[in-house]
Amino acid sequence: MCILTLAAGVLPAAIAYVGAKIVDAVLAAISQPDSTAHGTAFGWVVVEGLLVACMAATQRAVTLLQHLLRGQLSQHVFEMIAKKALAMELAQFEDADIYDKLVRARQEAPTRPISIIRHIFALIQSVVSLCTFGAILVSFSPWTVATLLLCGLPAFLAESKFSGDAFLLHRWRSPEGRKQLYLENVALDDDHVKEVKLFGLGPLLLKRHRDIYSNLYAADKKLLVGRNTWGFFLGLIGTAALYSVYASIVMAAIAAQITLGQMTMYLMLFRQGQSAISAGLAAVGGMYEDNLYLSILFDYLRTPVKQRSGADSVGPMQDDGIRFEKVSFRYPGSEEFALVDIDLRIKPGESLAIVGTNGSGKSTLIKLLTRLYEPTSGRILLDGLDLQEWSESALRDRVGVIFQDFVHYNWLVGENIGVGDADYFEDESRWREAAVKGMAAPFITSLPSGYRTQLGKWFRSGRQLSGGQWQAIALARAFMRTRADILVLDEPTSAMDASVEADVFESFRERSLGKIAILISHRFSTVRMADRIIVVEGGRIVERGNHDELMRAGERYARLFSIQASGYR
Repeated sequence: MCILTLAAGVLPAAIAYVGAKIVDAVLAAISQPDSTAHGTAFGWVVVEGLLVACMAATQRAVTLLQHLLRGQLSQHVFEMIAKKALAMELAQFEDADIYDKLVRARQEAPTRPISIIRHIFALIQSVVSLCTFGAILVSFSPWTVATLLLCGLPAFLAESKFSGDAFLLHRWRSPEGRKQLYLENVALDDDHVKEVKLFGLGPLLLKRHRDIYSNLYAADKKLLVGRNTWGFFLGLIGTAALYSVYASIVMAAIAAQITLGQMTMYLMLFRQGQSAISAGLAAVGGMYEDNLYLSILFDYLRTPVKQRSGADSVGPMQDDGIRFEKVSFRYPGSEEFALVDIDLRIKPGESLAIVGTNGSGKSTLIKLLTRLYEPTSGRILLDGLDLQEWSESALRDRVGVIFQDFVHYNWLVGENIGVGDADYFEDESRWREAAVKGMAAPFITSLPSGYRTQLGKWFRSGRQLSGGQWQAIALARAFMRTRADILVLDEPTSAMDASVEADVFESFRERSLGKIAILISHRFSTVRMADRIIVVEGGRIVERGNHDELMRAGERYARLFSIQASGYR
């Protein structure tokens, strides 16, 4: 692209020079009919034709390379963004400022990188063209070259000023633009359509979207009107200067100081010089906007990421299980503790049920155990080794967890199960084995293509599953990780019937013998199967014991159990 851009910058001057030779040869042939001027004129025409063909080939080649480069650049930038995102902590995704940077970088990734390259090369081409034009025009008058350069200065200053304003405006409007995108997503996404229709949210969404648009449009209008008005009047100054030079060239031709061919060449060079200046100014304006994207991209890529220092894959006490020692945790940006002074040991082969009201801290315990977050104080040990000292891959292999808000992937049924262990993502035998353990096999075999059935509505022939069927798929994921000896179910069966959930947990308990099994459920009929139960309230463990012990104690667990049981009488 660099070589072709240099060629594209030089060729216009060469074509103008040959054009002058053609005019002079034609005039010579007219005045001397019997001379060799006819052949000379024809030869120059052939040369110009070849130069024009080269110019056309150069322009098409540049366009071709830009299209090829666009795909490579957008993919490369996407991978840079994705690798950074994969390295970030969960807490960073919940930081609005960091997530703003990520969203803006993603939005511009498909188009902005090639725009940066295009504007840089457009500016280089304009500069090269102006240099070649100047090298020829200086033979007429050095003042001509100075005028050509200075006539673009007023418009350049205006473009620089308003490009800077556009830069600041884009930064200001970015959060508002994200609100617009969210409203569009709520209004048009199939996940929201039921509530939008039932609650009559359409007019409300459109009004909010229109209000944001009105504010953004007013700012854009002010900038565009100012930019174009000043650009027009300052451009007139440059136009007046150019035509004063035109007049001097014409007068020089009339006075026979230059030939008619030279006059044609100089006028053509001036027009092309004016176009080169306009293209250069447009490139500068585009580069200001590109600089905005670059600053956003590199600001995002500079986001600090905590390096995991742990490298151990085996703990010193193989039969010690899990220990929470004085663990407290506060979510980033929150002043209240989600967990306070948690002391808990889970022995190998033990099943533990965690109960409590919404927001009591049950899921937070699991997020700390899976190292999605780090304790604010205290420590968590696995086999006598602090979780922070474990290798991340070794820890992930040890733990299989399914959260209540598990993801519905618009992939094949088997792939939805396979995500439970990325190393065996496409292993159909492992899909089938995990599906049997998760009690998903019966309904999967009834699907049109079995484990190869496409799920979701994003792609052709996608099937929609019921809530209970999706939860069975999620349960199967937990059994994909055969190396895991810690299995966690964080309310993934809430959409199942009580009897089905009881069967699932009974099967889960049988298949997790010898492993640590942690269950979170609001159904006490299921929870009572666990070896031990803890009650979490306000981020603290307020009760612990098995079902019979807690019922005899007559405290919070017993009251909650009795309340729920009364609903079935």
